[in-house]
Amino acid sequence: MKKLVLASNNQGKLREFQALLLPLGWDVIPQAELGVTEAEEPHATFIENALAKARHAALQSGLPALADDSGICLAALEGAPGVHSARFAGEPKSDARNNALMLEKLASVADRRARYVCVLVFMRSAQDPQPLIAEGEWHGEIINTPRGDGGFGYDPYFWLPQFGMTAAELPAADKNAVSHRGLACASLIERLRVI
Repeated sequence: MKKLVLASNNQGKLREFQALLLPLGWDVIPQAELGVTEAEEPHATFIENALAKARHAALQSGLPALADDSGICLAALEGAPGVHSARFAGEPKSDARNNALMLEKLASVADRRARYVCVLVFMRSAQDPQPLIAEGEWHGEIINTPRGDGGFGYDPYFWLPQFGMTAAELPAADKNAVSHRGLACASLIERLRVI
């Protein structure tokens, strides 16, 4: 097995990446297990934050690194919370408070279109001059009442009309095939096959 540090401590993301990358022979290790500190995410775009996190994890661990910067973008809020999705309601991070704030901001809004966005960056080393970058988008709409107990973050409110359920109700295998992270990972996997 080839070792790969995941530039995240999010257990939901860890489970998803382990399931997606294990068949390629990658042992995905969360950064905390290797003593890697969390990187700063000061940038306004998903791609800049993902690059910063991957470089930081590769530098501190000495291993290839995979970083994900993802979030939910709401049409009615001009793309917010976007890169601030995990901390939309401030510190400490809280899915419950983030979801409550989202619903508050959408309370009198008819346009409930939303998209999850994921940018993945794979760096062979901290000095990698050509990181692999993959993106994915998942379109849905926001509902007022949470449904399902799978997934994490905004998933219980992210309604998928084509499935007639929320992202939190979608079985994990189906979610990995169609989600923003799953689509970005499928693109990345094609490129990783030649490494």
